[in-house]
Amino acid sequence: MKISLIVPIFLSLGLILIAQVGFSPLYLSFVFVLMMLALFLHFKKQKQDQNAQLSKWLKMGLVGLALVAIYLSYGSFIGVEAGTAALTVFLFGKSLELKNKRDLIIFFNFALFVSASLFLYSQSIWMALMVVCCLVSCLFGLYRIQTTEFKQVPQQILSAARHDIGHIFKFIGLAVPFFIILFLFFPRFPPLWHVPIASDQGVTGISDRMSPGDIAELSQSSALAFRIIADLKQLPAQHELYWRAMVLDEYDGTTWTSHVSNQYSFQINRQNLDSQGIRYQYLAADQRQKWVTGLEKTIPLERRLNLHQDYSITPNRLVQRNQPISLLWVGQDFNNVNLELNDVQKKRYTLYPQHLDHKAQALAKRLFDQSQSDSNRYVENVIQWYQQQQFKYSLQPGRLGNHRVDEFLFKSKEGFCEHYASSFVMLMRYVGIPARVVVGYQGGQAAPDEQSWEVRQLDAHAWTEVFLNQQWIRVDPTSIIAPQRLDLGMQNYLSNDQSAFGDEQFSNFKYQQFSALKQLRIWSDYASFQWQDKVVGFDSERQKKWMSLLGIKSNYAYGILIIAGLFAIGVIYYLVWRFRTFNQQTRINRILNRFAQKLSADQHNRKGESFKSWMLRLAHEAFLTESNMVIDENFDLSAELGMLTNLHHEIVYLNQDSKENLDQFEFLLNRYTNILKMHKKTCQKN
Repeated sequence: MKISLIVPIFLSLGLILIAQVGFSPLYLSFVFVLMMLALFLHFKKQKQDQNAQLSKWLKMGLVGLALVAIYLSYGSFIGVEAGTAALTVFLFGKSLELKNKRDLIIFFNFALFVSASLFLYSQSIWMALMVVCCLVSCLFGLYRIQTTEFKQVPQQILSAARHDIGHIFKFIGLAVPFFIILFLFFPRFPPLWHVPIASDQGVTGISDRMSPGDIAELSQSSALAFRIIADLKQLPAQHELYWRAMVLDEYDGTTWTSHVSNQYSFQINRQNLDSQGIRYQYLAADQRQKWVTGLEKTIPLERRLNLHQDYSITPNRLVQRNQPISLLWVGQDFNNVNLELNDVQKKRYTLYPQHLDHKAQALAKRLFDQSQSDSNRYVENVIQWYQQQQFKYSLQPGRLGNHRVDEFLFKSKEGFCEHYASSFVMLMRYVGIPARVVVGYQGGQAAPDEQSWEVRQLDAHAWTEVFLNQQWIRVDPTSIIAPQRLDLGMQNYLSNDQSAFGDEQFSNFKYQQFSALKQLRIWSDYASFQWQDKVVGFDSERQKKWMSLLGIKSNYAYGILIIAGLFAIGVIYYLVWRFRTFNQQTRINRILNRFAQKLSADQHNRKGESFKSWMLRLAHEAFLTESNMVIDENFDLSAELGMLTNLHHEIVYLNQDSKENLDQFEFLLNRYTNILKMHKKTCQKN
């Protein structure tokens, strides 16, 4: 196997491996690496023995090991991820049995198919770039198959590869305009199906449970959580941007969870809300998220979404969907009606582990007595107590023991939003005031173009809701300790306060790392959004809207535009080819081409015929004998022919192609042509 073919083989396999490594099990990727290593050793051995072959048992063993890894991970070979992984296994298996030209052609064509199937994993801009790289690599391999039979000295291999890749990019460039025409004008249809997400597949972001440290870990990630597409001027102020995911109302001393009743459907009269609310769109960065995270008091506008008792929003089923979700923010309209909690709800919202955190319980009772058993005054006193205790906001507060509330309130006094929310809710419940934890996100920042709002994992947040005056009132204890967290947003807060990263020894390093990732993430997510919005999200509705701006509403018009566009591109390509061909010619060649156009086909210059022989042939055909070539006593055609051929020799072979010589040559050739025409007409009359 020649090295010019080995390179595109490994390049194609490597790109496919890199593209799917984030979506397949780690041990499956390890098997793929073993296959590439076996292939490398095989090619190395073939340099010494061209007839060397890989062991059949080794090939079957590696393929079998990969298939076992797929089955152990997915429990089946059917499905989006399992099927795509199986295709990748077969491609790597095919690479182990490459023997001849036919095998290579099959391999690269199969690699093109496998690279296209990677879009089933993700349709992001980065996956698209990987697929394009795979396309170039496979085309490079197919091109090298056709050129590798030509002998090349070793030092020419690199230059030949650059030459071949240049041709490939030219081919792709020629195809791009046709692709754009088809992309814009070819009729699009709504999706007939969606790719489901496996129920046992892990999700990213906010979880359905919370224990100290969970959100703190998210808050050190600058990954995008979701994007809000709306008129940013209509959004609330920064400190009021609470993006609600769900309610956690059951606590066992270590972990907060959500009661099943929170997931009951919640019915609401939307007649008046549609006119009063503000519409916006939600676009998740990861389609595997269970919750549609929106502003507090948001209702969904799509039937496939469910609104629950705790105001959380979930889809009927998880599907791969890259289109924004329409939502309606109704603000405080939900609170116009007073709420009543039944006995079961009161018990659930005031329940706490009585055998834990006795110091915190004693504190709550003391403050409640000082408040004269007034719930509103008690909440104010608790907030004031937090302000007096010199608490510290930190992403790495350290681990807590069994009595977590006590240890946090009276010992460590440093923590993250989950610590403050959890302790505040417990201080409420200790005195019989219903309270619960709400998890979601807070803040965010505008995208670089200020056309959308970006909320990242580091904006993950937890706050509390207290039942006062027959209403659920939001109270955020974090705002007491770190008000800049809400005023500036988490991203700007961390940029301004390095101490939030914990240990002073490593805080500077973590800060620098965070700042670098922040800028990289911002522009990366912005590019991904534009790709999703302008390309992936260009569905039938957006196509119709775009066509309506051009005054086109009929599918027949689409077809006419496609045909006209393709024809126009073909004409442009032809004109460009003619123009380039014309410019690449020397002036003397252009003069001879114009001369030849005046002749019949049998009079054109023949292969291997010199200019002098050509001119003599034309003269003999016109005058038949050399004696007739003397037209009159003042003009001898033989002498004219001699001047013409001598001048042609000087221009072509002696490089005397000055403007004067070219002008003289053109003049003599035109005069020679006119003499031949005049004599031909005279002969026809006689």
